[in-house]
Amino acid sequence: MSEPRSAPTVGQVVLGRRLYDLREHAGLKREEAARILRVAPATVRRMEMAEVALKIPYLQLLLRAYGVSDEEGEAFVRLAEEANKPGWWQRFHDVLPGWFSMHVSLEGAAVLIRSYEPHFVPGLLQTEEYARGVLRSGAVGRTRPEDIERYVDLRMRRQELLTRPDAPTFWAVVDETALRRHVGGDNSAAVMRGQLDKLLQMTELPNVTFQLLPFSMGPHPGTYGPFVIFRFPMPELPDMVYSEYLTGAVYLDARTEVATHLEVMDRMAAQAATAQRTKEILRDLRKEL
Repeated sequence: MSEPRSAPTVGQVVLGRRLYDLREHAGLKREEAARILRVAPATVRRMEMAEVALKIPYLQLLLRAYGVSDEEGEAFVRLAEEANKPGWWQRFHDVLPGWFSMHVSLEGAAVLIRSYEPHFVPGLLQTEEYARGVLRSGAVGRTRPEDIERYVDLRMRRQELLTRPDAPTFWAVVDETALRRHVGGDNSAAVMRGQLDKLLQMTELPNVTFQLLPFSMGPHPGTYGPFVIFRFPMPELPDMVYSEYLTGAVYLDARTEVATHLEVMDRMAAQAATAQRTKEILRDLRKEL
């Protein structure tokens, strides 16, 4: 049995898809590939779906059976060895749900992240104090102080991707509700001032766009719930949508579903205040506190 992971790295996802394509091109069914490895067909499926780490001996047997040349096979194995290395986020396995581990892996590999958030400031833009206040509310299901501090540490660590040399483009559309809902209890005014200051600071980055959907805009097509769209540089990996619910999340990559979410995101961006106007609104909100 291949070694399970809490969540696959993006490299494992890409290689799993390549392995599936190679098997299909070779005209072999999963059952036939399983007989080559002397394992159950489910093991081949789990390798192709990136549900397990890629065992190198298994890979080598399959690549030969699929007619891959020695040179191409060696390159594939090198990529697999790199992809099998644990992601940095796996050190937070004690508090990080498996369904969110994949999100952290995807955002780290994306070149474009588009986020709609109706309730809170997006995690990639939160201050420590704001994040701590949200987590203390029980929004993630755990309220032990030690867990909360681990979650805050993870959230701050994730934000480093926005200032790295190859930083992705991050484009967020946020409902006014998120900034009107005060976080931080008795200290909420100070927490919200700090959060608004950070938003103004982060929006000065060339790769960050922040748009507010004011109440005055009325109803809009994204009121059903938050979601994130990821776009990747690898042609093997299509655009993917992350949609969260109370106890988990779903990852969508079917073309029709992704296209619908992209259309809704575009419509909301068109309805929202421009990035420049949003900065003016943030400054006005700051004065009210």
